Parts: sequence; structure tokens; C-alpha cells
Amino acid sequence: MSAELKRKAAEVALTHVRPGMRLGLGTGSTAEEFVKLLGPRVAAGLDVIGVPTSERTAALAASLGIRLATLDELPELDLTIDGADEIGPRLALVKGGGGALLREKIVAAASARMIVIADSAKVVAELGAFPLPIEVVPFGLEATRRAIVARAAALGLEGPVRLRMAGDRPYLTDGGHLILDASFRRIPQPEALALALSGIPGCVEHGLFIGLASLAVVAGPGGVSLLEP
Repeated sequence: MSAELKRKAAEVALTHVRPGMRLGLGTGSTAEEFVKLLGPRVAAGLDVIGVPTSERTAALAASLGIRLATLDELPELDLTIDGADEIGPRLALVKGGGGALLREKIVAAASARMIVIADSAKVVAELGAFPLPIEVVPFGLEATRRAIVARAAALGLEGPVRLRMAGDRPYLTDGGHLILDASFRRIPQPEALALALSGIPGCVEHGLFIGLASLAVVAGPGGVSLLEP
């Protein structure tokens, strides 16, 4: 996705922001375009307060003068704007490519609305081509990985489930967890898989966002389109 398309989607999302809003600020390159556009609006007098979904987003927002709070200080938000790795039917999402899926889902769930910004290539007829990120605790990693494989196989899903690396070390989330990327290629029943993964003790959270997004702003070569569930 070109920076121009990301910016176009972010510009449309910005029109949904009103003075006084409590905003969830997403993580990833597309969400960062929104934060970069929000900064000048705040400098010009727009009164909002943001709750970032990652340390990276927090640093960017702070550098642009955006007032920030924690979710403990603002446990109910008006709107979250975030990106997605895949957008499927009924706005079911795969998220977590940027490694912030746990905080992203907590913030989205605390928001009255969630708007997703993406390019048209992220819109798919069926989820699963993008490897599904699953955040797990380090303790018992192999037992958890095998449980994921078994639960997926029971749903007819198979494919490698690999530990995400950052160079020669395992990738660590802001919460100190690990991420397993599950390459199932297709997820025809995301609700069933979400339920199965949630029942595994070592799984902290998974990257299936179901019933959270209320609008998707999708930018493509032909312009920007709006998708609803």
C-alpha cells in the first residue's frame, strides 16, 4: 500500500473525529498515517485525548503534541481508529502483524466505535491468507503451540504455526509475550476458530477481531470506499 493511499484512508477517518473525543490510537504504518494527520489538527486547536495501543504509537503521538492517557484513566472511549492485515466478510478482521494485537483488541473493545483504515488489497472474500498472529505466554510455549495445532485441525485447518522472530531472538510484545504466526491459508469459520483459541490456557489473545469494527475506510486506485458490517 502506497503512503498516498494510506493517507487518503486516514484523511477520511479523520472526518469522524469530533472535539472532546476520547480516541483509541492504533498501531502499524496505516494507523501511524492517521496519527500524523491528527497532530496538526490538535496543534490547530482540536481538543481530543488519545489512548495508544503500543509504545511505538505513544512515542509518535507524544512527539506530535497529542494529549495521551492510559486506558485505566479513560476506560471508555468514543472511537478507535486502527489498521488491519485482512478485512473479511461482515468486517471480521485479522490483526497483529505489527505485534500489538492484545492492546489493540482491549482498546477496540473499550470503544463505542472502531473504524478500520486500509487499502483495497486488504479486503478478502475469506480470511486466512495472512498468517494469524496469536499472542502467547513464554511458559509452556511448545505445549501451547501443539494445542493450537490440535484445535485448528479439529476445525479442518492445517499449516505451520511458527514463533515470530526479531532477528535471532523471539519477538517480544509490549506486554512481554511471544507471538505465534499460524499460516492456515484459509479460515472459513473465524468465529469457531476464535472460540477454540480462546479456550487454550497459554493463549493470551488472538488476532481475529470479530464484531468490533463498525466501519472500514478502504482506499484504492479508484478512490475511497466505505464498508459496513
